[in-house]
Amino acid sequence: MNQKIKKAVIPAAGLGTRFLPVTKAVPKEMIPIIDKPMIHYIVEEAVQSGIEDIVLITSRHKEDLERYFDYNYELEDRLMKSGKEDWAKQLKIIAESCNIICAYQKEPAGLGHAVGCAKAVIGNETFAVLLGDDLIDAKVPCTKQLMAIYEKHGVSTVGVMEVPEEDVIKYGIVGGTPIDDRTFKVTTMVEKPKKEEAPSRFAIPGRYIVDAKIFNHIKETKPGRGGEVQFTDALLNLAKKDGLLAYQFEGDRYDTGDRLGYLDATITFGLRRPELREGLLALMRKHFK
Repeated sequence: MNQKIKKAVIPAAGLGTRFLPVTKAVPKEMIPIIDKPMIHYIVEEAVQSGIEDIVLITSRHKEDLERYFDYNYELEDRLMKSGKEDWAKQLKIIAESCNIICAYQKEPAGLGHAVGCAKAVIGNETFAVLLGDDLIDAKVPCTKQLMAIYEKHGVSTVGVMEVPEEDVIKYGIVGGTPIDDRTFKVTTMVEKPKKEEAPSRFAIPGRYIVDAKIFNHIKETKPGRGGEVQFTDALLNLAKKDGLLAYQFEGDRYDTGDRLGYLDATITFGLRRPELREGLLALMRKHFK
């Protein structure tokens, strides 16, 4: 019987260069989609999938991430005394939703290196990895979907989505042998290939369930361009030696690290909020006259 997955790693140590100049002073993960920072949605997905312990991989000057998921007794007390009990409860829920453990990536050495920084906390357990600028909106959380595949097959699993041919250059692309309509065994993986070199149009947008063996593969992976350890390279080694599945998840993905993707997510989530919907539609009509 496969172990229940209770831990997740969220790499959040990046410089956020796609969102400069604001990320010079504000962590990319703290940029809000309406009134909740991006990282909130990612943690929410993990918690809704049954995750209890979340390892945030951070770097210096990102203390705001830790503070956001901590208690703020002074603010909660003031809200309670001013009759805003609902707000006070909401803040407590954020702090109580899971255990946040921070690990530091001392240098920008790539996603593979960032995941490797969690080894001391993860130990020998299978765990989830969720990237902080990939928001996936789904009825069943994407991470929970991948957990179900892992529990069924007992093999590390990555979430994939089909992308247009011209977009394969933006992603890690996987190819393999089908198991069923939505699942296949990974045999090859290429980071940002030219479209004529892509093994398929199935891209990994930042959701993974990986066995702790991944840490050995990260350790064995040599740094590539820019001195960075690519997580894709470690995953390919894992696929060759220990097996790896890809699952085409159900849901809509938003690249919130990209300006247009961020705006798309903001409009989509804004239209779902009853108190904002009519006002937002009026604003949109105003600009499309």
